[in-house]
Amino acid sequence: MPQPSIEFGEELRKRRLAAGLSLTALSAAVHYSKAQLSKVERGLKTPSRDLVRLCDAALGADGALTALVPRTAAATPAGPALGHVDEEDWVMQLSPDGPNRFQPVGRREVMGAGVASVMAWRSDGAPPSPAAGAGMLEASRSLFTHYRKLGQTVDPGLLLPVLIAQTHTLRELSAQTDTGTRRQLLTLGARYAEYVGWLVQETGDERAALWWTQRAVDLAAAGGDPALAGYALVRRALVTLYRDDAEQTIALARRAQSGTLPPRIRGLAAQREAQGYALAGDPRACLHALDRARALLTRQDKDSDEPVIGTMHLPDPVGMVTGWCLVDLGRPRQAAEELDRQLALVGQDAVRTQVRYGVRRALAYASAGEIDHACALTAPLLDSAAAVRSATVTSDLRRLARVLARHSDHPSVLRLGPRLGTLAHLSTS
Repeated sequence: MPQPSIEFGEELRKRRLAAGLSLTALSAAVHYSKAQLSKVERGLKTPSRDLVRLCDAALGADGALTALVPRTAAATPAGPALGHVDEEDWVMQLSPDGPNRFQPVGRREVMGAGVASVMAWRSDGAPPSPAAGAGMLEASRSLFTHYRKLGQTVDPGLLLPVLIAQTHTLRELSAQTDTGTRRQLLTLGARYAEYVGWLVQETGDERAALWWTQRAVDLAAAGGDPALAGYALVRRALVTLYRDDAEQTIALARRAQSGTLPPRIRGLAAQREAQGYALAGDPRACLHALDRARALLTRQDKDSDEPVIGTMHLPDPVGMVTGWCLVDLGRPRQAAEELDRQLALVGQDAVRTQVRYGVRRALAYASAGEIDHACALTAPLLDSAAAVRSATVTSDLRRLARVLARHSDHPSVLRLGPRLGTLAHLSTS
């Protein structure tokens, strides 16, 4: 048995006795069986991360129990080597039967590939007029809003080809316009690339997601907007968050809170920092970071013409993230109440958002022992979860399935189990 489990068991028993709780009482508080808790205390069973969080909260340990079961996280992949935004060609392969591919290729490789059946074209005419560049800019901004709305309801794989092509168009057109329009085209192209990175992460491909995030930084810097580099740290912190790596999540989020960055980016970074503290089981630091996030997000520039960075479908993002954090802090009942309030504010057309936070709400109710209600909340989400195919949602579906598996004889779990099990183990890539 690994040493961390023995150490955790001894400390758990010590704190339980100091709190005057019997095994039966602690079992009722965390909704794990008395037999399982006894095995954990005696070092015979390694505790799950969920059990650790629930015990930490129930005994008021403020992260001390969580710290006894460290998680070794893999290093964040750096992605392919990066060059200047104009030093590579982008190659897409579109298949009629579903699987599509994208690959950045150095231009020397393209020239030497010798592919026989390639359709090629280019524009050799005069540079576009200022009116044409402005028209493309206006149309692309409008399209971006529509694409983000569409991304709430469809599989990311359906949108990625058109978003990649649009990013390429903005990048190439920027080289043929005046300086002012060029900067705006590149800045908008960076927003497209960042959104591509998010959707790629939703397919489960972390390496490609980080590549696209870096490409967004490159395009923004070329357009004179270095601030997106700060948001790239927030996006990288999302990758580490889903690996349960609290330390890296907090470190990356802190780096994105430089006073030189816009308030919105700093506010989103403070939210991510709070999620990292929640993983670490530190409620005080988590709530403090959430307070900073709210203060910063209320200061954001609402008059900017550029598309908003981060979510556009949460009326109260700090409130929703608070509910999210309370689950990881082992406070599922409080989490469920907060997520109830927040989900009531989200539009019904924001399907991906409804599913993402709806599954977490169901997880909160299940962890609080309300199995029937958790299953009732989960059932109507499963069709939408299958449609949007989200790696981030799938991770919570797996966690929910593990919680419900402890109640495998419960009638609601028996009805829900087969479909939930299929989706929880469905590959998103």
